Amino acid sequence: MMRHFLRDDDLTAAEQAEVLALAATLKAKPFEHQPFAGPQTVAMIFDKPTLRTQASFAAGIAELGGHPLLVEGKLAGIGHRESVADVARVLGRQASAIVWRTFEQSRIDEMAAYAGVPVINALTDDFHPCQLLADLLTVQEHKGTLAGLKVAFVGDAACNMGNSWALAGGLAGMEVVFGCPEGYAPAYGDAAVTTDPVAAVTGADVVVTDTWISMGKEEEAEARRAVFAPYAVTSELMAHAQPDAIVLHCLPAYRGSEISAEVLDGPQSVVWDEAENRRHAQKAILVWLEARRHE
Repeated sequence: MMRHFLRDDDLTAAEQAEVLALAATLKAKPFEHQPFAGPQTVAMIFDKPTLRTQASFAAGIAELGGHPLLVEGKLAGIGHRESVADVARVLGRQASAIVWRTFEQSRIDEMAAYAGVPVINALTDDFHPCQLLADLLTVQEHKGTLAGLKVAFVGDAACNMGNSWALAGGLAGMEVVFGCPEGYAPAYGDAAVTTDPVAAVTGADVVVTDTWISMGKEEEAEARRAVFAPYAVTSELMAHAQPDAIVLHCLPAYRGSEISAEVLDGPQSVVWDEAENRRHAQKAILVWLEARRHE
């Protein structure tokens, strides 16, 4: 059966650990695996703004011996000019895998149903599973383990990052607590939720935040800033976490909003390791999916 990576729980707990171990190997030995030597093509489609996702996938595909083929989402007009199913049938005959950053989860589900090659979610409105692999790899590097750690996700948890942390953190055996206003909890998973940011962060080994104004929410910016202001990750809030707690942010970050400059640029921040680890984690899921094709 063709395997895809469309949401975090497409992997079992054991498979997630396997992919993370492979990511660590690939970080240490970037050219250890060359599944796309030839080079074979991996299609990358971006319907939403991107920096880290495009750069890390393009670099990673090249390191795996492949050719990153950029398909400009707006020019392709996927779902308008041509149906998702027809685009999937076309790209599946040109590429060994398809990476897509898009809107509704139903779009990438349909792509996977018709492509005939592995499809990877590079971000949808519901999930950001590649980012979570990078986050978990970063935590593992700095803490040595994942199981049993307390993670506090503070701010807007009703977003793709909140959903993915609820699923992926649970698979990794972590205690994930969301500190968010009422009505802004994740829609997936069964993680604990509190409206008290101090309670969420108290004793945390890892503190995570994300922008309060996700793509598509720009018209709500002023109202959102008022709602989320008490949930800003500041030095005062971090004082309630473990002394050696680390801070994650998937970026782009807005200093002075969801996180202070003092924290983002301070010694507890591991955001630049996290951004780099997108490449290693994504290489690992590409290698892992390609191997499943040939089993």
